[in-house]
Amino acid sequence: MNAPVNHDVLTAVSNRHLDALEEETIFILREVAAAFERPALLFSGGKDSLVMLKCAEKAFGVGRLPFPLLMIDTGHNFPEMIAYRDQRAQELGAELIVRNVEDSMARGTVRLARPDEPRNPHQAVTLLEAIDEFRFDALIGGARRDEEKARAKERIFSHRDSFGQWQPKDQRPELWTLFNTRIAPGEHFRVFPISNWTELDVWQYIARENVGLPSLYYAHEREVIERRGLLVPVSPLTPPKDGEQVQTRTVRFRTLGDITCTCPVESSAATPADIVLETLTVQVSERGATRMDDKTSDASMEKRKKEGYF
Repeated sequence: MNAPVNHDVLTAVSNRHLDALEEETIFILREVAAAFERPALLFSGGKDSLVMLKCAEKAFGVGRLPFPLLMIDTGHNFPEMIAYRDQRAQELGAELIVRNVEDSMARGTVRLARPDEPRNPHQAVTLLEAIDEFRFDALIGGARRDEEKARAKERIFSHRDSFGQWQPKDQRPELWTLFNTRIAPGEHFRVFPISNWTELDVWQYIARENVGLPSLYYAHEREVIERRGLLVPVSPLTPPKDGEQVQTRTVRFRTLGDITCTCPVESSAATPADIVLETLTVQVSERGATRMDDKTSDASMEKRKKEGYF
């Protein structure tokens, strides 16, 4: 006969685990503020950056962030996400810097092979231009190791050379939470304070801390089409092709990005607690399940990261 589940014990264990992750994240954020002269926090209004922002509030206090928020906007982001980004920045009294891929296109530093080409990979160019413009020496991002194979290779403090490139075989050891943050002129670091979190950890933290999110993360009805094993949201940027059938389904987004390459999943989960339960059963990471730009090859993300992508 199975012993009854003690939910109080499970909750206590979960809270201790989340406390440890939060403590590590706060420690890393404070290390960045102490070690670098011109850091910035990459902030899209997505769930991971909002969790990181919550930890930054705890690390420094509301209205006292020691770095600006930076977003590289493809021009094809979900309007709900952009609106929530602006709302949170205003609520926190934080400086928000937005740089646009479309401006890079106007300068000729980004050239599309075709008009409907996804702009997501081209964010690397605009990001490197922003780094040069503001002389950022550290960029804080919400990437996690469980998201994708290339991201699993990242250090927490990930060195970039003077060309903004990532060399996986040339990363620095990180023993006993000691970080080598020395850089030469023109170099910078990408810092990932929630590297050790999982998607489940993120949603448990969102539920515990009552972190607000854009509504797209929760179940809603949306017109979609099935394409390459994914549900593509119907929009002016992603119209149905000949022979494709438009369907209305109840879906939510596990991750948010460029409309042209971010897909929802079928779900009835309407609260963080619902999503925690749903996440316990999934076997594919959110990028693997929802991002068309990662479907091109197993090495697509690593190739982009070597070229400067976050």
